[in-house]
Amino acid sequence: MSGSLGSLSQGDKEDCSSSTTIHSTTSDDRFQARAFLKVASFPEVLTCESFDVKLCLCSLILKDLMLLDTELRKEKHVMFIQIFKIYLTDFHRKKKITDGLLKKILLNQENDFGELQKQLDSRLQNTEMSGGHNSEFQTLEDIERKEREYSEHVIDNMEAFWKQTDKAQQDFLDQSKCSSAKATKIMMDLTEKMIAVESLLSESQDLQAMDIQERLFNWELMVKMIDSLKSSIPEECKGRLNTVSNILDHLTVKNNLSVRQKEELLTDLHKAFWEQLAHYSNECMQQSKDLILKRLECRAKKKEEFRRRQEDEQESLLNKTFLSEDVHNFLKAYHELMEKHWQAQWDLEEEDDCESAEAVADLYKELYSKASHALAELVTELFLQTLPVVTSLSVRECELLKEEWQENLVPQLEKWENHRQRRWKLFQEQLLQEKELWITEYALSAVMQKHLSEKQEKIIQGVVSRLGCLSDESVSYILQKHRLLLCSVLRRLTFRRVGMAALARMRLSRKKSSLQELREQHTLQKGSSLCQDEDQWQLQKAVESHIREEEEKLEEETQETNLEFHQQLVTEIQEALQFLQQHMEQVIGQTLLQYARGEAERKSSDDGQNFKEKLVESAVESVYGTSNNISRLVQNYYQQLGKITEGYEGKKLQHLKSLQAERNERIRLKSKEKELALKEKHTKGLLNVSSTVHQRVVLQQNKILARFEQQQQIRLESLKQKLLGLHHLGTELENQLREAEQDFVRELAVLTRVPLTLKKKLSKRSKPAGEKANSKRQTIQSPEPAEKDEYIQEPHGKTSGLCREKSQSSHEGETELRKNSKMLKKKGSSQDW
Repeated sequence: MSGSLGSLSQGDKEDCSSSTTIHSTTSDDRFQARAFLKVASFPEVLTCESFDVKLCLCSLILKDLMLLDTELRKEKHVMFIQIFKIYLTDFHRKKKITDGLLKKILLNQENDFGELQKQLDSRLQNTEMSGGHNSEFQTLEDIERKEREYSEHVIDNMEAFWKQTDKAQQDFLDQSKCSSAKATKIMMDLTEKMIAVESLLSESQDLQAMDIQERLFNWELMVKMIDSLKSSIPEECKGRLNTVSNILDHLTVKNNLSVRQKEELLTDLHKAFWEQLAHYSNECMQQSKDLILKRLECRAKKKEEFRRRQEDEQESLLNKTFLSEDVHNFLKAYHELMEKHWQAQWDLEEEDDCESAEAVADLYKELYSKASHALAELVTELFLQTLPVVTSLSVRECELLKEEWQENLVPQLEKWENHRQRRWKLFQEQLLQEKELWITEYALSAVMQKHLSEKQEKIIQGVVSRLGCLSDESVSYILQKHRLLLCSVLRRLTFRRVGMAALARMRLSRKKSSLQELREQHTLQKGSSLCQDEDQWQLQKAVESHIREEEEKLEEETQETNLEFHQQLVTEIQEALQFLQQHMEQVIGQTLLQYARGEAERKSSDDGQNFKEKLVESAVESVYGTSNNISRLVQNYYQQLGKITEGYEGKKLQHLKSLQAERNERIRLKSKEKELALKEKHTKGLLNVSSTVHQRVVLQQNKILARFEQQQQIRLESLKQKLLGLHHLGTELENQLREAEQDFVRELAVLTRVPLTLKKKLSKRSKPAGEKANSKRQTIQSPEPAEKDEYIQEPHGKTSGLCREKSQSSHEGETELRKNSKMLKKKGSSQDW
């Protein structure tokens, strides 16, 4: 055994070195590259070397976090598909989509999400295989690389998932041919439900991550218990042998034994005992491995039974029919079922971990008993059989020597028990400090996450407020969508933060263990020797000074490690927020596009494009319009458009000049106020001699930041006023152009004897219900009721009217008609119409 059950000489060397210095820490790169056993469960750790235990436990924590992340991601995907299915079923029930379309959409979504999961699994498998030359061992460097690549793959998968959900919603709305308002409402409802899903998953994730962290502390306690049993066996046996050596030394002083005889007896005793102990130890280790293997097989069978039963319960719940009003009930029921399954599996593993640790501890207790019994037999043989032959002592005197050995063991056993209790107390104190540190880090992470969330909310609020043209429903949808994506991003980054904390602990585990061992040795030596001479006192002072130096080095390295991981986390946060920004740009762009289409449809409906086309066709066929009067009408219309445009440009220029003047005046007043404030501060002696340089620098930074914020606020207010003014001028221009167009259409209709009845019917049909009347957008009415009846009869009598006009017209009239036809067709195709 090369570990804690090593040879006596090796144990002596460790005692001498550990009491004075920490092992060399100059090979940090080699430490990160050192391979340690790859374990899949806690019981396997119980058979690892003591050096690898901390690394193995942290790797298991990372594995549990990855498993939790996978389960929550699957739960989110299933919840979205079920919510989507509920809405589709509701539409199918209302006969808005067919049964075939319902099945097609659901099948496409399941296939798309299945493809996303396959892509993620393939990437994760490639990450697991890359760099792994030996499947049984792993290095800290490999783990850090895999964690980093895993985070990148999961963020990419998250981005693809949200793009797929948006695509699914849009395809469903396009195929169902919903109205714009109905589509916006459905998308808002789906987003609201997914926000509820993210909230449930986030709360569950926080609780289960804390359970995983608490599980690490429990594992360390159980491992420490086993390690204490392992280390106590060689330590106590070494002490018992030292007691025998002291008795033989005393016999040598009395000349009952020669030095050579004493060395031979001790060598034979040591050789016989350590060989026997090694045999017992190997036997115990093999029994431990066999025991753990059997328990793992039993655990695997139980987990498989759990999995089948849980799949049946999950399928039973998903097959139930839920209405759109019962979505929240479904989410609650499904999430509670998933938590129940997770807790059942968690309890199974924890119970099996404890039973495995107790079983291994019993084996080492049995080993301790065997070792003590074997040593007692060897010592009895030495005193009662060997010594009477080698020396001139009687059997009774040898029996007294054996009793003396047993009496001397009593205070030694008490001393070893006290040492074990002190070590255990020191270990508990260290574990408590790590718990407090972890709680502090968790609180700081929560504060950082809250700050990041508030900052992002402020940014999106500013972006939406600058748009200005969207409806309240569209604004609410954008804000909800941003909140949903932000919750998803922050939840992923929380996982990453916990994983980085475990990686940092793995990096520092070697130095922490060495420093803890040094503290234990110093505490035990200090407590064992109450009366100290000058040399011992100076030695203890030197050890304490060395411990302080190592603590400072460890603190410095801890800060460097935390800073490195923090910078890496900040980089990943920026990348995740960039994805959030790009996705929100697409959402805002789609919302603006939908708004623009709605406005175009509304304007097209208000303008009565069908009526204009009919009017052009009728005016072309009419013989009442001549080239001169139509040209004069068109020329007057263009002149009116020119006046309106010229007036708009003048008002726009005047508005911009007034805004610039107001902004300059505001800046001038603010600058004047600052100058007065600075003079007042200078007179009061704000920057006196007692102020430190750091305070002055901070004060200057605050002034610069305040000035920048103020200028930004002034600029934003100016831009907002500019947009509002231009929007008002644009609305006024639109109304004036519409009035001019209506006048032109009315005059053209009167001139060419075209009826306006069609315009009335189209306007009534296209006008939405509940729309308020607008005097500037009213349907064009005929100017004179007397002409109205005549125009109503005209469409059916176009042929007769045209014949009567032809009998009175000349070839010149036909030429003018062709010119008017070309002019009106060209006019009808222009954008002014």
